[in-house]
Amino acid sequence: MDSLNATAATLLGFLHSGEASGYELVAIAEELVGDFWTVTRSQVYRELAALAERGLVTAGNTGPRARVPYLLTEAGREAFAQWIITPPGTEQIRYPLLLTIAFGGHLDRDRLLCHVDHHRTVHQQRLKTYQARLESTGIDAYQRATLAFGIRYEEAVLAWMDDLPAILGPPD
Repeated sequence: MDSLNATAATLLGFLHSGEASGYELVAIAEELVGDFWTVTRSQVYRELAALAERGLVTAGNTGPRARVPYLLTEAGREAFAQWIITPPGTEQIRYPLLLTIAFGGHLDRDRLLCHVDHHRTVHQQRLKTYQARLESTGIDAYQRATLAFGIRYEEAVLAWMDDLPAILGPPD
């Protein structure tokens, strides 16, 4: 059997909890992994069709709003089990603000720091969201571990932003 890509495996992982439509899977992805893994609507529908063709999910009858529920098959469970035991690749940071800062010598310092302040607001909100989720009931140890990483990441980014004016040095 062909190996799964990360998006396909993510969908199979979500379907372990029960049937879901593409629309519902997009919402689940956004809530559970959206801050650290991108899954687009078009990817979800493309992957669901491919997974159904491979017999890893079955498509149910079209329901309200033309939504099709998908259910994980035994072959899908086996494919996911093979994927999850494979060591994950290393991460690659893709942070647009860092790219702008890398070329910051071509930008007015005040504008650059304005961009940083905009991002600070986003990271402060994410930190609050993660902290609130961590306090909620019904999350398992793995979700708790993921949230703990998110909290530490956001705290590190915010600390770096606090240090950034000193790192950049005095204005020219």
